[in-house]
Amino acid sequence: MTIKVALAGAGAFGIKHLDGIKNIPDVEVISLISRDLDKTREVADKYGIQHVTTELADSLAIQELDAVILCTPTQMHASQTLACLEAGKHVQVEIPLCDVYKEGQAVLALQQQTGLVAMCGHTRRFNPSHQHVHQQIKAGAFNIQQMDVQTYFFRRTNMNALGQARSWTDHLLWHHAAHTVDLFAYQCGSTIIKANAVQGPIHPTLGLAMDMSIQLKAANGAICTLSLSFNNDGPLGTFFRYIGDSATYIARYDDLFTGKEEKIDVSQVAVSMNGIELQDREFFAAIREGREPNASIAQVLPCYQVLHDLEQQLA
Repeated sequence: MTIKVALAGAGAFGIKHLDGIKNIPDVEVISLISRDLDKTREVADKYGIQHVTTELADSLAIQELDAVILCTPTQMHASQTLACLEAGKHVQVEIPLCDVYKEGQAVLALQQQTGLVAMCGHTRRFNPSHQHVHQQIKAGAFNIQQMDVQTYFFRRTNMNALGQARSWTDHLLWHHAAHTVDLFAYQCGSTIIKANAVQGPIHPTLGLAMDMSIQLKAANGAICTLSLSFNNDGPLGTFFRYIGDSATYIARYDDLFTGKEEKIDVSQVAVSMNGIELQDREFFAAIREGREPNASIAQVLPCYQVLHDLEQQLA
């Protein structure tokens, strides 16, 4: 059977999902939702999507719709995920699940009540680079002593990855730190027991900290040092250094290197070299197999508890 999907948010990240889904058999995007109807039509025409709307409710009303992928502004994530579950649709929500912890708890409660597949786009779990490290850890060949992570963007104005003005404000703690906080606990296979944060000055118009530093410690003794900035005028993105007992790895998105910058071939780790496509494949496989997906709401919620605690600390 073909899984019929609606995608909400036709911006930079929504398009990455559409490109990934093209490579996945027996999945069809039948509805596209975004706030600018003309731009949405343009994207829909390019990907052969018939139904276009500015309202999620219009898509949820489509009888044959099975699942929804949400690539909408952070502030809408929890409420839209609840709406999808209430409508009886499986849902994958882009990171972050929420920016208020109790809203994330409400999503988990409803997911457990409905039994539907609900997962969050913690892409780092799926990048071949991080999967390779995960396999080494699982095999007992590598143990993390420290993760040293830099998340750097140049965002002194409110722009998206395509250089277009955003309708919402991004957040270092609730969005960008979520990737690393979740990945650290996932890779260590251990709960985060200690978390500290400091932040730099608040931006006068954006109203948020442009620089932040986070320290984490897992129950198994591993530590993580995370530096985040919207002020960095240099290479952009997130760069992970895994310092372990038997090796050092540097992960840059889907690519992996040794500590000496020698490239490691991770092309055989999974069926694709694209982390977003692999994330989507897991979502659809979990629907077909009636199982909990990797990065399910239940698995990622502890990360949002840590972010909540850090927010309290910073306040």
